[in-house]
Amino acid sequence: MSTPTEYVPPKVWTWDKANGGQFANINRPIAGPTHDKELPVGGHPLQLYSLATPNGVKVTVMLEELLALGHTGAEYDAWLIRINEGDQFSSGFVAVNPNSKIPALLDRSGPTPVRVFESGAILVHLAEKFGALLPSSGAARAECLSWLFWQMGSAPYLGGGFGHFYAYAPSKMEYPINRFTMEVKRELDVLDRRLAETAYLAGEDYTIADIAVWPWYGALALGTLYGAAEFLDVQSYKNVQRWAAAIAGRPAVKRGRMVNRSFGDLASQLHERHDAGDFDTKTQDKLAAAD
Repeated sequence: MSTPTEYVPPKVWTWDKANGGQFANINRPIAGPTHDKELPVGGHPLQLYSLATPNGVKVTVMLEELLALGHTGAEYDAWLIRINEGDQFSSGFVAVNPNSKIPALLDRSGPTPVRVFESGAILVHLAEKFGALLPSSGAARAECLSWLFWQMGSAPYLGGGFGHFYAYAPSKMEYPINRFTMEVKRELDVLDRRLAETAYLAGEDYTIADIAVWPWYGALALGTLYGAAEFLDVQSYKNVQRWAAAIAGRPAVKRGRMVNRSFGDLASQLHERHDAGDFDTKTQDKLAAAD
């Protein structure tokens, strides 16, 4: 049996576009636009440019929850950004998010449009704008924001670390898979211990902390992320399972998961959302049947 050749890092790293795995066509070590293209703008004050990855789902769930609470000002247009095709590198998108990552929000409700990027920042912006799903002060607010930023800090371990090496890397490598599996299971244990104490992450009330964490760790617990449920033994985290299932059953969460979704069952895909009625008339199965 031959021994794998140990990788020796060069003195100065150079970009090898052919060595990027599944996402080689969109990963690059430089910022800025690759092409000129303006973003579309719809009729609502809130314009969302996104894709239904876990980070994108956070924001569409938040908007649907706000609408369910009666905040009519949270009506929004959701435009599909196909990251595998490089839509995030257009001049229009880079103007809203210089980091070229989804989701990106343009709030046009005031005299001057306000750009908001990074999913956690968008959740806080919307919560404060509508006075909902974020405690206004004190220990409750601190607890909510702590769990929100816990998720923002943990995402690189679950997504960029475990998800990449377990599901997307060109070849399986024991060290990085073991390293990130250990961290993901530690984080599942953190969640499970917290949810043994409270109904939701910030306490007894559902907040943006749950909205942020659920598309990542809730999806993982329910077996819809990376195909890794058995590998990670997610069923053993009973409190996470209870919490994940409860949130999955919320009508606003069901709708939010569909928005900007371009994969999976056609009935679950609503590529663009401009009106609440779109859920009944413009999912991809209905559009295909109409054709």
